Amino acid sequence: MILWIAEMVGPRGVIAAGHPETSRAAQLILEAGGNAYDAVVAAHLTACVAEPVLASLGGGGFLLAHPSGQAPVLYDFFTQTPLTPPDPEAAGFYPIHADFGTATQEFHIGMGSIATPGCIRGLFRIHRNLCTLPMAELAAPAITLARRGVRVNGLQAYITSIISPILRSGSAISALFSSAETPGRLLGEGELQRMPELADTIEHLCRDGPRLFYAGELGRRLVADCEAEGGHLSMQDLRRYRVQLRRPLRLRYRDMTLLLNPPPSCGGVLIAYSLTLLGAVELGGLGFGSLEHLRALAHAMQLTGEARAEAAARRTEAGGAGCAGLSPATLRRHLGRIHSHPRRTRGTTQISVIDGVGNLASMTVSNGEGSGYIIPGTGIILNNMLGEEDLNTQGFHRWPPNRRLSSMMAPTLVWTADGRALALGSGGSNRIRTALLQVLSNLADFRMSVRQAIHAPRIHLEHGLLSVEPGIAAETLHSLQSHYPRIQQWQSANLFFGGVHTACADSTHRRFEGVGDPRRGGVAIVVPNPNQADP
Repeated sequence: MILWIAEMVGPRGVIAAGHPETSRAAQLILEAGGNAYDAVVAAHLTACVAEPVLASLGGGGFLLAHPSGQAPVLYDFFTQTPLTPPDPEAAGFYPIHADFGTATQEFHIGMGSIATPGCIRGLFRIHRNLCTLPMAELAAPAITLARRGVRVNGLQAYITSIISPILRSGSAISALFSSAETPGRLLGEGELQRMPELADTIEHLCRDGPRLFYAGELGRRLVADCEAEGGHLSMQDLRRYRVQLRRPLRLRYRDMTLLLNPPPSCGGVLIAYSLTLLGAVELGGLGFGSLEHLRALAHAMQLTGEARAEAAARRTEAGGAGCAGLSPATLRRHLGRIHSHPRRTRGTTQISVIDGVGNLASMTVSNGEGSGYIIPGTGIILNNMLGEEDLNTQGFHRWPPNRRLSSMMAPTLVWTADGRALALGSGGSNRIRTALLQVLSNLADFRMSVRQAIHAPRIHLEHGLLSVEPGIAAETLHSLQSHYPRIQQWQSANLFFGGVHTACADSTHRRFEGVGDPRRGGVAIVVPNPNQADP
């Protein structure tokens, strides 16, 4: 993690992202005079090279944007279910097991796991609406890096090892992630990974636009392989895909105002739900890490999980997650319950940018774990969203046709009582909502600095298992076990608990702070204005 804090007259802005090269790309664009949205598009394209397991043009995501002086808007370019009904007998769908060391998890991959991708359409829509520089200029850092190569860092090597069964599932993807000297051996820390085919593809997209994928040669290659190998996508799926612009959820928590990802995604709704539950408890007086604090936190997580399950069963919201089913009546019932008590790694990455004129950008993108398939000759790794258990709460092969999949991703914008603005979000599948919940509570309830709020130890409760990072007192854990018998103690802070990369600006946009979450290789950079001197 890198933490840079600067105070200057008219700084260009601040970036927080999951890799040095991702942040560096955004920095170059801000230095060239681009705005926050230019920077976030460049960072996403570069993340597809530097963080290829976490970000891909074959996936989807969200941008929560608040352009200076304008209304906020959520760009939903997440994946879509196919037009054709699901086929449980599809040959291109099978399980693999990922090993986290402390836990294992089953994922499903293959051509039958691919949902309609949204990233390419999303990036071009964001560029058309919000950006100021040519797409070719925004893509230049990614193209250069893909040709030159990027050294695999420790985090990327660790992620590669976790999902190695996926990266060995086909010859094309194995070649992309394998050592040239020793074919079949996955690249390790410090080794160089080059992606020249992806560089060519990005260049072609800059020239021809999104039609190259959604109505042209790239899409036809993908569809031909889907037809041959048990996938679901057709050219009609690609042609009909559209970016959706949505009104963000707005919430007050203590003295903070929050904007969150709205339905059909679940992440923002569930964070709002948990914060509303916590609002019934005066956490600030309990002491961070106390038994009472952790019990209240875990109980809010438990009730939110139960509410999500109830809503999913009712399937009241498009996409199958039923987030709109978290009704006021349900909330009141759960509030009553909380009053009665005493005081999956996923392939997801976060990019947060604030610029010197007050544009805020929080982008979260995901490729799942990847399907194991690369469009031949392109370097584009396709998602496995139809094989994601968290996104298919009613079971596999039961998705409604032509619906936007729901997601836990929750790009978030925050304004504090003292006028600071924050752009933040996280990777981590189901842990996204609990990671952001804890950071937001740390800021509002315990008056932590941004850095303290992100570095503080986290917990996560799911299916009765309480996962706990180091830093909680042993006697507190012992007492907690009487309420939560199944406790899993992690030996170190881990990407399992999310990666909340955060950009922060004061009310004048003259003082900027960035904090990258060390759990997911976070790197933050403040970009000064070279035409201004230090005050």
